[in-house]
This record gives sequence, structure tokens and C-alpha cells, in this order.
Amino acid sequence: MQNSDITIIGGGVMGLLTAREFLNAGASVTLLEKNACGQEASWAGGGILLPLYPWRQSPAISDLVMASLTLYPTLAKQLYSDTGIDCEWTQSGLLMTQMAHDEETLAHQWADKYDICVQTPQSSDFAPLNITPQHPLLLPEIAQIRNPRLLDALKADVLKKGLHLVEHCEITHFTLEHQKLHDIHTSHGKFPVHEVILTAGAWTRSIFQQCLIGVIEAPEIYPAKGQMLIFEAPPETLKHIVLHGEHYLIPRRDGKILVGSTVEYHVFHKDVTVEAHESLFNFASHLLPSLNTAPMIKHWAGLRPATEDGVPYIGRHPEITNLSLNAGHFRNGLTMAPASAQLLADIILNRPSVVDPQAYQFFKHLS
Repeated sequence: MQNSDITIIGGGVMGLLTAREFLNAGASVTLLEKNACGQEASWAGGGILLPLYPWRQSPAISDLVMASLTLYPTLAKQLYSDTGIDCEWTQSGLLMTQMAHDEETLAHQWADKYDICVQTPQSSDFAPLNITPQHPLLLPEIAQIRNPRLLDALKADVLKKGLHLVEHCEITHFTLEHQKLHDIHTSHGKFPVHEVILTAGAWTRSIFQQCLIGVIEAPEIYPAKGQMLIFEAPPETLKHIVLHGEHYLIPRRDGKILVGSTVEYHVFHKDVTVEAHESLFNFASHLLPSLNTAPMIKHWAGLRPATEDGVPYIGRHPEITNLSLNAGHFRNGLTMAPASAQLLADIILNRPSVVDPQAYQFFKHLS
């Protein structure tokens, strides 16, 4: 079997972008994926390139997000140029419909800190919506990306760059000696390894538990199921991404409108439910009445990798010398992905880092 410089386990957006970082640095890379690349949480999300209410979350999340937002426009252009796939990076703006007065103050403070443009929405911004706004805000520069197309583009790009990709590859166990991984045993045979990176999302902890028996410290990552709907609407039905309470509407360029999402902790299956369908459908059709006559064309679920504080693990494992992690991004995997991949490559390649790595290291989670 091929002995690559870097072996990555997990082929979502985090695994593909991490592979791309190392390929661009001249390393040889093997990526092992238990199903097909890009078919789990990365595919299932909405593609909003900002956390929901980021001032409610750890500054470590915003730091990584801001670094990613500077990378995305160039990334989308490069992928389109190199693969011909348009990821539809679109600066559609984010309209927040209702906030308490004290939270509006926090939002402005956060925006000032990160140099994010904030505007007071115009009445025309609410024209299609059935809503009475309360302290609304418009972040006009916030973008979205069409995540299934991003994943297709990334897969095509890394294959062109020489990635050794093995899909439908189940990990069975590792050879671990003297605190170092020597081989990965899989349904496709044994892979000798040099550096190993886990980017397996919600499955990261289970890989530790099933394949690294006897290793005490496994990452505290658990599944957070999310269900979404999509409507087929005419183009320009909705101008901005709309965040109302804990749910949102995302308008694609072709008119499709995504509705999201539920958050169901510790659920490790992707079955959709009648309750979630009714809740999301009622939210969407009430907020945007024109959806009452638009076909609802799909209902799906994905499993996001949650951590206690929403901050991911990015860095080396403290006990296994050649094992690193890039996982646990919860709802913000797409939003954080470019900078997360760059940060991990910076750490392993001993380069100056894009952000301070301390907040994302494994040891910060240990009691």
C-alpha cells in the first residue's frame, strides 16, 4: 500500500480542504472515506458563511471564521478556474429580523471588533416577509456558498493535484506502538502511515473508541442532528439570507430556498421526522407566504460534530505523536473550513499560523 506523507481519515469539507493544503505544500496525501466524499454534514448544511448570532459564541469561533471569510472568495475563484465548477459564492447579505435591545448592542460591538459592516435594513428588505421587525440588522457583506458544489469542486481539485483517494473504506483498527501510529487497517487492506489526521466529523470519537482501544483521551465530540427542507421558488423571491429566531431561509441563485434547521443532540441517525417537517414547513410558509404555493422538493438530515463549547479540535493529539485532529466544528464547519485546514497545516509544517492555535488544541478540553 502507498505510504503517503499525510493520511487523512474523513472526506468531508474539512478532510478535502486539509488534503488540499498539504498537496499545495508539496506533500503526498492519502484520504480514506467510509462512504463517498462529501455526503455527510458538509453536504447537508446550508452554506451560510457566518455563525448564527456569533456574539453569543466563543471568540475562538469568530477568530477562525473571520480568517476563513478572507479566504473564501479566492478559493471559490480558484476552484472555478481549475475545475470549471461554480461553487456559487454569493454575497447575499444576512438579514436578522428580531433582537432584543441589549443584544443589538452586543451585535454592534462584535461587528466593530471584526470590522463587519452593519446596516439598518430598509422597508423593502422586509417586503416579501410576514414579519414585524424588532431591532433588525442587515449584514450586507455576509456570503453563502452552495456546499454540494463546493464539495464537488474540492474533490475534483484534489484529485487533479494527486490525492490518493480511497472511498467506501471502513477503518477496523490501528497499529499503535510507543505512542505512534504505524498502520491503519481497513476494509481495503493495511495502510502504512507517517502523519495521520482525523477529520471524521461526528464519527471522530467513535473511531477512537472502536479502533484505539486503550488510548485514554478521546475527543469529546458528539452528533447533533439537523433537519432541513428546500423549496423550488422563482429566482429573486428572496434577496437576503433571513435569520428569524433560531431558524433561517437561504435563497440560492436559481430560486431554491433552503429552510433550516433543527438541532437534535446525541442522535446518531439521519432519519427525517414528521415533527421536524411540520415545524420547518410552518416556519417557512408563515415567514415567507409565497412558499405556500412553491413545491417543497426535499427533506433531509445531517449529523454535525458538536463539542461542549462549539470550539473545534485543531492540532496534535497529546499522547499519540503522529496523530492530529481537525474536527468538532458543530454548525460552523463550512464557515471555518478554509482557515481550519490552513491552521492544521501550519501546525504540522511548523509555519506561522493563520490564527493563534492555543484555543483549538486538544489539551484545552482536558479536565
